[in-house]
Amino acid sequence: MQVDISYEGDKLVLPQLNCSCGIQHTYPDIDIYIGQDLIKNIPDYLEPRKLGSSVVVVTDNIIYEAAGAAVVAVLEQSGYQVNLCLLEREERLIPNETALGEITLTLTNDTDFLLAVGSGVITDLTRYAAHVSSRPFVVVGTAPSMDGYTSVTAPLTLGNHKVSKPAGYPQVLICDLDIMSRAPYHMLLAGFGDVMGKYISRADWLLGDMVVGEKVCPLCFDLVTQAVERCINNAAEIKQQSIKGVRALIEGLILSGLTILIFGYTRPVASIEHNMAHYWEMMKLQAGLKPPQHGLAVGAATIYCLQFFERYLQLDPGRIQIERAEQAYLDRAACVQLVLDGYGEKIGSAIVRDNDQIGISWAETERRIQILAENHEQIRRKLAFLPKADQMLAVYRNLGYPWPASALGVDDQLLLNSLVYSKDYRSRYTVFKSASELGVLAELVEQVIKDLSN
Repeated sequence: MQVDISYEGDKLVLPQLNCSCGIQHTYPDIDIYIGQDLIKNIPDYLEPRKLGSSVVVVTDNIIYEAAGAAVVAVLEQSGYQVNLCLLEREERLIPNETALGEITLTLTNDTDFLLAVGSGVITDLTRYAAHVSSRPFVVVGTAPSMDGYTSVTAPLTLGNHKVSKPAGYPQVLICDLDIMSRAPYHMLLAGFGDVMGKYISRADWLLGDMVVGEKVCPLCFDLVTQAVERCINNAAEIKQQSIKGVRALIEGLILSGLTILIFGYTRPVASIEHNMAHYWEMMKLQAGLKPPQHGLAVGAATIYCLQFFERYLQLDPGRIQIERAEQAYLDRAACVQLVLDGYGEKIGSAIVRDNDQIGISWAETERRIQILAENHEQIRRKLAFLPKADQMLAVYRNLGYPWPASALGVDDQLLLNSLVYSKDYRSRYTVFKSASELGVLAELVEQVIKDLSN
């Protein structure tokens, strides 16, 4: 279905979102404001929600100078009792137990609601703190850098392991385009890369539907498609950091983020490209090194995934051989050991605990292979929307997007490991998992690395 968005003043208006796919949905009850010079209007945007008068404002030392101080001043001038939780860091803020503890300790019995001033990390920390303390929250977004503003999950870090925690969505989201357009350019690129990753999430979702019976929600699929098209069509404006470009980018991010709220988790917007990005982050943190920015990592991983799909879809159905797959098949114990080898004992054990698709039976593997062989042409047709990797790279080069992965500090070994091990990070069916079950993962990974190193 085509979802046309409109505005009443600065308030974004979505049409009635109805879907008959049979999957239980949550439809958004959120006020979203997008426009210029909005900070002064925050009290007016909060008033209809009757959230109370005592608020904890969560931000960091960098964002405080750019927007946090102005937000606090406007709230105090309007009579709100403000407690400031300023997460001061010399390096990039990590959404871990330390930061969550700081927020929690700022709450009092009188706190009515929380208000995040920031982008991805600040929003997710505030989201989870609000969730566990049973309080509502509001977000003043400061950069179009990720699609999680309207999410119902919070990606956090616990002991260097990326975990996704269920949480709530904000009652009010305020996106001041003046502030967002002044965000560092790499944050706009991160948002763009996050949206480009939706090519892969959609392809993997369709593949999962055809092979393992995942149900694809057409409403969410189309919302994500529109998000991608909105950003691709405005790439030149995004490069200029114009108000038009920033509006298109944040609208695309919000459209895709709404699918998480509607669907209940991140299947419509995150798949193997996110797994790779998370792998890079976890391995960097384990080594005590600075991880790449999430959205930039997703965008870079997307190129490798596009090239992987290209090689995968070129497979001759006649080469999809049960005998070869059976020779490559590993039982659960062997698969578990590979996860422990690839992630380390602590993180690997947590992944094994949460992923029931590690080490599936040979009977199930054989059934999937037969489906792939019988439906190879149909799969090719359904995934024909995928751009070629070199087409996407041309867009990236024009934007000045960091490429290849080494531009983000991902060395050759880390890249290789992510292409081999990221399939097991989540239980979702992906093209990497499919290739592994076919017994051709190592072969395709080698080809992809060679293709993209030329």
